[in-house]
Amino acid sequence: MMVPAAFRNEPFRDFSTDGARREMSEALRAVGGELGREFPLWIDGQPVRGAKTFRSMNPSQSDQVVAVLHQAGREEVEAAVRAAGRAYESWRWVPAEEKSALLMRAAHLLRSRRMRAAAWMCYEVGKNWAEADGDVAEAIDFIEYNAREVLRYAQGRPLPPYDGEMSEYTYIPIGVVAVISPWNFPLAIPTGMAIGAIAAGNTVVMKPASDSAAVAFQTLEALTEAGLPPGVLNVVPGPGGVVGEGLATHPGVRMIAFTGSREVGTHLFELAAKTPPGQTWLKRIIAELGGKNAIIVDDEADLDEAVAGLVASGYGYQGQKCSAGSRVVATPKVYGRIADALVERVRRLEVGPAPENYPAGPVINASAAQKIMEYIEIGKGEGRLAAGGGRARDGGHYIAPTVFLDVAPDARIAQEEIFGPVVAAIPARTFDDALRIANGTAFGLTGSVYSRNPEKLAKARREVMCGNLYLNRKCTGAMVGTHPFGGFNMSGTDSKAGGPDYLLNFLQPKVVAHKYR
Repeated sequence: MMVPAAFRNEPFRDFSTDGARREMSEALRAVGGELGREFPLWIDGQPVRGAKTFRSMNPSQSDQVVAVLHQAGREEVEAAVRAAGRAYESWRWVPAEEKSALLMRAAHLLRSRRMRAAAWMCYEVGKNWAEADGDVAEAIDFIEYNAREVLRYAQGRPLPPYDGEMSEYTYIPIGVVAVISPWNFPLAIPTGMAIGAIAAGNTVVMKPASDSAAVAFQTLEALTEAGLPPGVLNVVPGPGGVVGEGLATHPGVRMIAFTGSREVGTHLFELAAKTPPGQTWLKRIIAELGGKNAIIVDDEADLDEAVAGLVASGYGYQGQKCSAGSRVVATPKVYGRIADALVERVRRLEVGPAPENYPAGPVINASAAQKIMEYIEIGKGEGRLAAGGGRARDGGHYIAPTVFLDVAPDARIAQEEIFGPVVAAIPARTFDDALRIANGTAFGLTGSVYSRNPEKLAKARREVMCGNLYLNRKCTGAMVGTHPFGGFNMSGTDSKAGGPDYLLNFLQPKVVAHKYR
């Protein structure tokens, strides 16, 4: 069996160097010349024009069209599911070595156009250079990691002997997978879900988020050029009520892989539980939802490291990450110093257009900006506004990075996911009280604990209930392979994307016993 080199994470680009800055600037100019490009649907290996189109807009310059996307309706959803079903009958039998080699080619192709993909992201979703580059690097990692994992699962598992028989335990694919992805990691998340399904031998119908659909086509282009057969990946942007629900309720869809909001995820979970006429299986679902993640700062913490982690976790990509550190919980001796340092650092964050690489950029759209401002108004009655609290500049969807101090653990801004650049600082009475506060939400995705005390870190390791806990580092930036990602409770089904169990979501075990005497 072919054995590729050991997996290594894709290195991030260093934009402090002249070469990387020049390369990114050239990619932005090139993609800037393509803005307004039309993207048809992609069904059965062919572009398909829908009856309607919609536009994705630049959140940094809200009147600028980034792309014109063809919109799927019920007929196109049906055609895509049929195409995926046909392709499954051949793709399921492709040897693991061939699938792995194809995925490795796709990773190489995406790597070769890395800055171009990042540039599309800067324009379409408002990520600065480092955030966009990290997103592309993570997409490459997902492809490379799962290209290796499929070889491991192809070996099956040994079973104990039984007299007169030989038994084999193998993993087989399950069928057509609907991938419904969010806009905040517009390349990494749809790529990770789709590649997990495809590597396992399934076929995919993907509904990318409308705000980021053009970015999602970058993976399709790499896979198609790498030789992915028609129908294995179909891309059908469109409204959730038509495309998302159409896929979730379709009797030909075997599984739903979803990342997004708690509200949509729980609705899809309910739909997936139903068995419409003609469906002969119980649908599986991955539902990775939101978070209200706490960063605990203990009296014995390194405060400089803690503040750096707070700013990176709370305000990286304007807090628009399910893993964002939106709550700071500090013990009495350091609460005041942490609050002062955090406010001082946040006030210094410059806000501006993502393509110009400001530290803080816009939020995704006008609806998101309005929701965040509504939460800020709520926060004014629940805490002390110490930084931000309003619009930052004109021309785009800019919200000033915001800090509320002295917030109660049960306040709405300490319990509900805002998905914006808003952090609530909560005083704790003791370290044990800080652990209680951290666990005191419906979510359980990520968390951080800063302390130099090994006993406290050990207690946090045991008692903090979240899928990804980080000790003395920020709570964002999970690395494929090293930090398999997923959460507890209302943060979802804890699928652990980028980990050794992830492909199990897309496979089913089969046992065959051979009697030989």
